[in-house]
Amino acid sequence: MSTSSPSDPLALDRLREAIDSGDAAQVASCFTADFRAELPHHPERNFTGAEQVRANWTAIFHIAPHLTARVLRTAVNGSEIWSEWEMADVDKPGAPVVFAGPVILTTRDGKINWVRFYLDPVGPMPG
Repeated sequence: MSTSSPSDPLALDRLREAIDSGDAAQVASCFTADFRAELPHHPERNFTGAEQVRANWTAIFHIAPHLTARVLRTAVNGSEIWSEWEMADVDKPGAPVVFAGPVILTTRDGKINWVRFYLDPVGPMPG
């Protein structure tokens, strides 16, 4: 989803810092109230709204309370910011938790207002 407003690459830094804080409210504050998330690999998980961001990150931090995020690469394409992320922690039982993949987003007024998440867990396939 491309918009005509300029991108704000600093939104990535703010989001990374918020994730590293372990505070779901701080993560949610990086998104507009009408934020839209698309998850092409899991379309049933698409959602709208910063409140759902807070709920999702509350659940994530419950599993991995010390999750740290790294932005490995970024590129700006018009109003879109393309980025590659890696997030890692150790869950409460001591198993590694790693998510990696690309994230494409747009911003409005310094906050993320639309995103396509391709992040998925890294590791052995279950079963």
